[in-house]
Amino acid sequence: MSENEKLEQASVEEEGTAAPEKPAKADKKKDAKPDKKKDAKPGIFARIGKWFKEMKSELKKVVWPTGKQTLNNTIIVIVCCIIVGICIWLFDWLASSVISALLALFGKG
Repeated sequence: MSENEKLEQASVEEEGTAAPEKPAKADKKKDAKPDKKKDAKPGIFARIGKWFKEMKSELKKVVWPTGKQTLNNTIIVIVCCIIVGICIWLFDWLASSVISALLALFGKG
C-alpha cells in the first residue's frame, strides 16, 4: 500500500465514513479469443534442450574440490570406515564371548 493510500485510509477512518470504492477494471481478454500458440506447450525436444541448457548453466556455478581436497576427504572416509568396522568387530566378539560363557555356565555349550 502506498503512503498516500495509507494517509487516505487513516483520514477516512477518523471521519467514520466508508472509503470510496474503486471501479472494477473491465477485462479486455474476456471478449478476445485465446491464442492457441501461446497456450501450447513446447515440444518434447524443446523441453529436453531447455533442461540441458539449464543443467549446463547450473554446473558452471559448482565449485569443484581440488585434487588435494578430494584425496584428503577420501582418506578420511576410508579411516572412518575402518574404525567403524573395528567397533562392530569388537562388539560382535564381545557379544559372542558373553553368549558362549553363559551357555557354558548353564551346561548347554
